[in-house]
Amino acid sequence: MSQSTKFVFVTGGVVSSLGKGIVAASLGRLLRSRGYSVSIIKFDPYINVDPGTMSPFQHGEVFVTNDGAETDLDLGHYERFIDTNLTSLNNITSGRIYSNVINKERRGDYLGATVQTIPHITDEIKNAIKEVANCLAPQFLICEIGGTIGDIEGLPFVEAVRQFRYDVGTKNACFIHVTLVPYLKAAGEVKTKPSQHSVNMLRNVGIQPDILVCRSEVELEETHRRKLAQFTNVDPESVIQCVDLDSIYEVPLAMEKEGLAHRVLEKLNVDSPEPDLKSWKALVQSLKNPSKTVNIALAGKYTGLSDAYLSVIESLKHAAAQNDARVNIHWVDTETCATLADAQAKLAGVDGVVVPGGFGNRGIEGKINVIQYAREHNLPFLGLCLGMQCAVIEFARHVAQLNGAHSGEFEDTAPHLVIDLMDHQKSISDLGGTMRLGQYPCHLTKGSLTEKLYAAEGHSDVVMERHRHRYEFNNDYRQMLIDAGLIISGTSPDRKLVEVVELPQHKYFIGCQFHPEFLSRPGKSHPLFQGLIRAAMGLPQTFEEGQQVTTSEVASPVSSTKP
Repeated sequence: MSQSTKFVFVTGGVVSSLGKGIVAASLGRLLRSRGYSVSIIKFDPYINVDPGTMSPFQHGEVFVTNDGAETDLDLGHYERFIDTNLTSLNNITSGRIYSNVINKERRGDYLGATVQTIPHITDEIKNAIKEVANCLAPQFLICEIGGTIGDIEGLPFVEAVRQFRYDVGTKNACFIHVTLVPYLKAAGEVKTKPSQHSVNMLRNVGIQPDILVCRSEVELEETHRRKLAQFTNVDPESVIQCVDLDSIYEVPLAMEKEGLAHRVLEKLNVDSPEPDLKSWKALVQSLKNPSKTVNIALAGKYTGLSDAYLSVIESLKHAAAQNDARVNIHWVDTETCATLADAQAKLAGVDGVVVPGGFGNRGIEGKINVIQYAREHNLPFLGLCLGMQCAVIEFARHVAQLNGAHSGEFEDTAPHLVIDLMDHQKSISDLGGTMRLGQYPCHLTKGSLTEKLYAAEGHSDVVMERHRHRYEFNNDYRQMLIDAGLIISGTSPDRKLVEVVELPQHKYFIGCQFHPEFLSRPGKSHPLFQGLIRAAMGLPQTFEEGQQVTTSEVASPVSSTKP
């Protein structure tokens, strides 16, 4: 293991959903702004090997890494904040740990020993931490333990990191405990007792936190900090408040003001140079004080939980901020768009529409109706993964006149399966981790709108994008749809897989088989989201060599050939 790596462990107490992930990501940003290299691990105590088979309503979105890992959505926050690509090593679940241990036991690796939580499970967790330190060699490795102190399923992780600090030495490991300090409006008082109890629970399992990050909806007074310090054995200077803010991107600046990174570096006996946060401050200003507004419909079937589309939402924010705008998300449940008239009513007043990915038949016809309305009324449209597939189905039905066109995922007896299962997927029975996952190259068609959008951001005609899907554009219908007016603007390098489609006589109509939202960063929005926002705002698309296509120069949209 790299002896130069310093370790920071982040735990949470009192309640879940405190924002430990944002605190961890913010610390990562502050360390990066000081010139240090950073990686972040998320420990998830659930028994699933990964969240790939979990419902978005239960877990939110599945974030996909370059190497094809289906991970917790917090890894998306980590990547966006530290601007560093993470890997399958950065998300460790109980399911993965227990699976590894059981496989070793079956092979006889333990030489007949009784396999137990301690030392075998805890050793496997420690080995996973060491693997990240060895393979990625960051100067700082931040490890967030999911859940709340006191949860039974999280105890092996807590014990493992307790041991780990002993293994590497107290000058090489630091503990941050994120806890809730509630404000009782009826009494007009801040209550520190829940945090005291939470730290006591942590100390009962052998961990004394070095830093206490106190989540609260109001400012803490000095008396509150002193009281927390006195009853938790934490230095008063290390009791840090994290008050509710309008944007998650404000948190690093608030934590810098509170001295979080400085305290961590002091605990780890590392120099704390002045951070360079100029670009981050500019980002926050652009998010908080835009001069314009753009209204984007997000048409999906998991609209009851916004976390199901977290990276899409953040990507829209990034693109809007770069164009001095605030994006207002209009949630459209596609189950309520059973007719074209329903879709029209739901899209009233929006400037553009995104149809994101998903699985299953529910809400599919509604997505197709939303896309038809966008196509026929020149409404800027971006389709992601399933959104792209629905755009192909809609075009096949209403422009190419392929009545009954559908996807084999939803109607495998349809007369025209313009979207169908990839050949190598047909023999697969297990659902977990078996899709087309991770980063693949995409060759962009020269002169297409898609190619120009990427070129404007300095990309070549081959770009790398992240995938998560089983079904593909059916090449049996490729020429037929091209003849009807569909542009294939991106393919796999061997031209066998269709990756991007677009309509040339439309203000902005692009569908991509991959997930560009996973690569958008604050201050560096993805070209396809940038293009959508600019089209929705009526701004020109700026391309290489000064070429511009303004909305006034675009011909009328491709319309249905039906009477």
